[in-house]
Amino acid sequence: MRLGFSLGSLLSIEEISHCAKILNNHTVDSIWVPETWGMDCCSVLSNVSNIAKKPKLGSSIINIYSRSPALIAMSAVTLDTVSNGRFILGLGTSSKPIVQEWHGLKFDNPVQRMKEYVDIIRLAVSGNRVSYDGQIFHLKNFSLLIKSPRTTIPIYLAAINKKMVDLTWDIADGVIFYLRPLHELKTTISQMQSRRKIDVTCQVITCVSDDAEKAILRAKQTISFYVSVGKIYREFLESNGFHNETKSIFEEYEKNGLKDTHYSVTDDMVNSLSACGTPDDVRKQISKFVDAGVNLPILQFNPVGNVQDSFELLVKTLRSEMI
Repeated sequence: MRLGFSLGSLLSIEEISHCAKILNNHTVDSIWVPETWGMDCCSVLSNVSNIAKKPKLGSSIINIYSRSPALIAMSAVTLDTVSNGRFILGLGTSSKPIVQEWHGLKFDNPVQRMKEYVDIIRLAVSGNRVSYDGQIFHLKNFSLLIKSPRTTIPIYLAAINKKMVDLTWDIADGVIFYLRPLHELKTTISQMQSRRKIDVTCQVITCVSDDAEKAILRAKQTISFYVSVGKIYREFLESNGFHNETKSIFEEYEKNGLKDTHYSVTDDMVNSLSACGTPDDVRKQISKFVDAGVNLPILQFNPVGNVQDSFELLVKTLRSEMI
């Protein structure tokens, strides 16, 4: 089974480095580093590339508002160079609050913007001089001073709603799904892969402990956080089988903040959106995502208790699956 590991927002740089060192001793497909409002993922990935020498390295995700397409192309080629051709560029739109309220930019035309980003990045990475006249971007005579080890770098797009899913299957090398119920995930993958085969990844909230209740609680806290603060996830889950749950979570969040929102996360949500529980539970649940059509489960590591012990248990749990 191909397995990826997502290391980031909940971890310090030292903890990410320690986890990467452990993964370097196993057959792992890829290590992914997210970027939200904490660490810059490109800097972290550069550090990880010097620790884990074999896995591919992915950004999950770089948003297409806070950096220009030319700058993302520069970062992608730099990371591909320092990793000796192991980089995967994961792109996404982020969200309106983050883009507008924190970056001070206008969140508009996400699908067209994504298309033009991918066009420009691919032209730049190929080594060609870029003159581009799009609806949003207009570049003249841009070229990179450095040459990538490869003339193409894989581009994976984070996709939630239908327009972005359609664009992903039109132009991308892979998709990064997150917080999609298993029944919806299976249907969407089947329909889209019949159009064109791409690499289907899904970041899976992953919490493992010998005490199943502690792991389940950790998963519920993560799910309720994204439902509370992420409007796009909340609306998607609301329209795909979890209307009552998302309504209850958000109402609690608006009244009292995040503290007790996890009490409204049902077992059905946990079973459909995460892999959590004992080691045996986690192995079985990851298999369900593979059975739904996911080529590469990317395990979003959510530590239960001590970070080092929790990560070592996760790796031990999946050691036999790392082939």
